[in-house]
Amino acid sequence: MNRQEFTNAMTVKSKQNGLELINFDGHRVNEGESNVEIYVGLEFDSAEDAQEFYSLYAAHLGFRIRVGQLYRSRTDGSVISRRFVCSKEGFQTNARTGCPAFVRVQKNDNERWAIANIHTEHNHELELPGQICPPQTQRKPLPATRAEPVSTRTGIRSHEWDNPPNVIDLKRHKREEAEGESTVGFSGDPYKGLEFGSADEAYRFYHSYAANVGFRVRIGQLFRSKNDGSITSRRFVCSKEGHQHPSRVGCSAFMRIQRQETGLWVVDRLLLEHNHELSFPTEATKKRSGASKVCKEEVMGELENLDLVETNGGFSLVKRGRESNIGSDWYGVLLEYFQSRQAEDLGFFYAIEADEGKCMNVFWADGRSRFSCSQFGDTVFFDTTYRRFSYTVPFASFVGVNHHRQPVLMGCALIADESEESFTWVFQSWLKAMAGRYPLSIIADQDKAIQHSIANVFPGTHHRFSASQIMVKEQENLGALLSMDNEFRYEYETCVSQCQTGNEFDSAWNRLVTKYNLRENIWLKEMYRMRKSWVPLYLRGTFFAGILVDGSMKPYFGTLLTAQTPLNEFLLRYEKGLEQRREEERKEDFNSFNIQVALHTKDPIEEQCRRLYTITMFKVFQKELLECYGYVGIKLNMEGVISRFMVQKCGNGDERSTVAVNASNLNISCSCRMFECEGILCRHALKVFQIMNVRELPSRYILHRWTKNAKYGILRDTDSGGGQDYKALMLWSLREEAGSYIEAGVTSLEKYKLAFEIIQEGRRTLSWPS
Repeated sequence: MNRQEFTNAMTVKSKQNGLELINFDGHRVNEGESNVEIYVGLEFDSAEDAQEFYSLYAAHLGFRIRVGQLYRSRTDGSVISRRFVCSKEGFQTNARTGCPAFVRVQKNDNERWAIANIHTEHNHELELPGQICPPQTQRKPLPATRAEPVSTRTGIRSHEWDNPPNVIDLKRHKREEAEGESTVGFSGDPYKGLEFGSADEAYRFYHSYAANVGFRVRIGQLFRSKNDGSITSRRFVCSKEGHQHPSRVGCSAFMRIQRQETGLWVVDRLLLEHNHELSFPTEATKKRSGASKVCKEEVMGELENLDLVETNGGFSLVKRGRESNIGSDWYGVLLEYFQSRQAEDLGFFYAIEADEGKCMNVFWADGRSRFSCSQFGDTVFFDTTYRRFSYTVPFASFVGVNHHRQPVLMGCALIADESEESFTWVFQSWLKAMAGRYPLSIIADQDKAIQHSIANVFPGTHHRFSASQIMVKEQENLGALLSMDNEFRYEYETCVSQCQTGNEFDSAWNRLVTKYNLRENIWLKEMYRMRKSWVPLYLRGTFFAGILVDGSMKPYFGTLLTAQTPLNEFLLRYEKGLEQRREEERKEDFNSFNIQVALHTKDPIEEQCRRLYTITMFKVFQKELLECYGYVGIKLNMEGVISRFMVQKCGNGDERSTVAVNASNLNISCSCRMFECEGILCRHALKVFQIMNVRELPSRYILHRWTKNAKYGILRDTDSGGGQDYKALMLWSLREEAGSYIEAGVTSLEKYKLAFEIIQEGRRTLSWPS
């Protein structure tokens, strides 16, 4: 889009209000209908032009914009991509709603800027056109490539010529403060994406911000590179963070900065809310200047209590005395809730960890969650979404998959810190609540602390990495290549998702890292070493209840529990979300027993599976059965009672699988491993059964967990219950049924009398003492 086209595109009129806008020449225009169209591929001469165009577009629709993230070239550090977002993006202030609307522009080979990604939907009401001022003609240029990193904040200067970029000069800062010198002027609130030339500069800014708002700052954790030991991330916290001193109240306000490849430091995590009253800004400033000696002693005391431990793929200085990210006021409220629930639900379980007299981690699971684990605890998703966003509460959940392929809750936790000790305690508490039942597989983040905890608490359980975290890591480590080189993206995705054997994967991986000079890429080296935890090829033989390898389950509570959920609403929303999910399960139970899905073949196997499976799972099976009619099976050889078949799609010789079947007992296995991973026979195995004229599937190929009666009679299936605590299973099952029975019995006096008579009759039948 050249300047004339851009001027023309900026000529817009609101249909309702006759909105006046300003073009490049400074003249007001008021012509006809809107002709602003925004789409992927729209080009501009510069990023500033793109910003101005999006501002105009926003003013016409009724919202404002902010400048978001930028991305730089790994080669020369120049800006190659920019993101402009709705002003209500994020949650840093009460006015923001986490709006997802944005535009990302990217520089192409012709040195022009084109829209690469766009999201036009907002999660809030828009203002009427005309209520928002259109963009001004005088544009503020966006930051360009810098020889010396300079912060984007006005009034903040880089001090890299005095200090290394990762060093915070507390001594000089205290001296300047004591002498009344101010090297950094307050220039607004911090926000995600804010850049600094050095860590010292970031500390000075946050210190100045704190003094103006009314609180004090301490230096918190830092993280180091596993490669060279250099500092890659720093965290600045409110002085009232933690509980080590009576004056501290566990305040969770903090700002974290992360070093970029360009040498700049960017705010990547932030929480502005405090759980205590703030001082007047003037008082906070006076306290600062008069407490230099105290602060110095406090900082030195903090450093003496630090240990260097490996965490998050790097090294971190953490306190020997553990701290908790859970607000101290949460413990009393939760304990009261737990006690009240335990009085109503005899199966309710909770545990609270204490460390040196301080409350730390919290875990709880109601009787229904414990019973659900006895049915569907073979695969567990450990959801720690809070770690990737600015959540006030570190809330995690254990989620399984029920017989309708719906998420089912199996326990919840508040996690004090991201240490191996915390995760180990939470996993051990879950295992204790579930009567020692180990899952076959668990989906969780790949951080070292979580990996080690899973290996220690769940030996033999296959740990699969969370797909959403892998995608984030891919963007962090391969983002430029994936977005700019389509050939690399194709080869990378083909290598990861299409390879059928280990040798094929190794060959494709070696070609990829050699061709693109990535052999020394530390992240790729680590991911190759851990390939059995994320590459689909190595996950096929493990049961994951149909959870796709390239996707993670959505949060169990959806949007009910968000980053800003306050304490007084947390438990109400938790109970509401729990009831909504369980009502959805009750509806599917009712449908499965009362609605029949139409048959599409005369194969008796289809009728057999319709009778047994839930509606959802029958449809999965029915799809495989119908697909098998489009395949042909060719017998390859026979070794004793074992016959081998090659099954391939008609007209597509490349899509083929190998099936082995034992004619004496009908044991069957396919190279696609669908049954091992999902618990449903694949089209290839069904084709071989058709060739052998098998009229009924062996019971071992209809998993009890997928049937209508999965919630009833689980103890009859000795294969699925082997080695478990039968008493616990019986107890949970009877409690579940008794709870429903009691709820129905107390609805009226007549039903109560009938229910009581039935109980007495049952007592006599079981020969209970009177």
